Amino acid sequence: MPAKLDRFYAVIPAGGIGSRLWPLSRADAPKFLHDLTGSGQTLLKDTWDRLAPLSGEQRVMVVTGRAHRAAVEAQLPELADENVVLESEPRDSTAAIGLAAAILERREPGVIVGSFAADHVISGDALFQHAVTQAVAAAEAGYIATIGITPTEPAVGFGYIECGDRLEVAGADDVEAVSSFVEKPDLATAKRYLAGGRHLWNAGMFIARADQLLAEIERNKPELHAGLVELAAAWDDPATRGPAVDRIWPKLEKIAIDYSVAEPAAEAGRLAVVRGHFQWDDVGDFASLAKLNTAGRSGELAILGEGARVLADASSGIVVSRSKRVISLIGVHDIVVVDTPDALLVTTSEHAQRVKAVVDALRLGGSSDVL
Repeated sequence: MPAKLDRFYAVIPAGGIGSRLWPLSRADAPKFLHDLTGSGQTLLKDTWDRLAPLSGEQRVMVVTGRAHRAAVEAQLPELADENVVLESEPRDSTAAIGLAAAILERREPGVIVGSFAADHVISGDALFQHAVTQAVAAAEAGYIATIGITPTEPAVGFGYIECGDRLEVAGADDVEAVSSFVEKPDLATAKRYLAGGRHLWNAGMFIARADQLLAEIERNKPELHAGLVELAAAWDDPATRGPAVDRIWPKLEKIAIDYSVAEPAAEAGRLAVVRGHFQWDDVGDFASLAKLNTAGRSGELAILGEGARVLADASSGIVVSRSKRVISLIGVHDIVVVDTPDALLVTTSEHAQRVKAVVDALRLGGSSDVL
């Protein structure tokens, strides 16, 4: 059991529907509320179990949509009521993480916050917790810290972090300066990154003193910062929270924290990275889900779904069944079949990233009943 970290507060943004995992992931049942690994519990609960030993159960905050409150609280019965932050509508990660930081800084000046997505798959909890401990040390030293994942292949579906010089940080021996953030590369570039050893996968984990995180937002997005601070000032009074949310939240700029905080902080020399040596995947599409559930072995078929009725002969890929229909596959390779009571998806691993386009088309066509 790892030691709890003083001043540390874990923040779990639980938003987004995971549109590339449609029709499994829906607006009313987003990715973080599914068991995608066969562990017997949801990705959200897995995330809680990794973080609570570091912060303590009373020091975990979840930011989620109003529609998901009941499901989140059912998954996390230990979650304190004051640590449930509800979004009236999605405004991207800067608003979600920034509001959590602003609320916590008012409650506990000098608090260190760490943001970790609710829908990522991580194995090697001890290695993860060691990386977080080092990132907290970097935050105590005045940096905004992130955790980069040591690449195992030339993946083109992830952003990358370019490492710079090693930093001297008390209590941490694996902290480096960040030279730059890099968008998803092509295959040739990803191969070069892997061979060079200076690039890590960007897993979207950020750890910092709340006041310094907010100061970075203020430097780059002053209007957004002003809205977050005003919201936080009204948050802990039920009489003022609702009117403030209705008035301020819809006007906040939608922008990812990578662009509002991480990239400008890297340019200014204020961003540090800890190399994470644990296994990580954001399970961004069904191809990555198939790989995850076959341990990366090609030529195998992953089958997910309680009571799934699948007959397969010389086939590979993934079948996700949420119906009792018999699914038979004969001589098909790298196939993706997702069967639900009201929607069926059939594609291949190669085209799994294009599922989002189907979701967009359904939304434009007015078929919101299946979204």
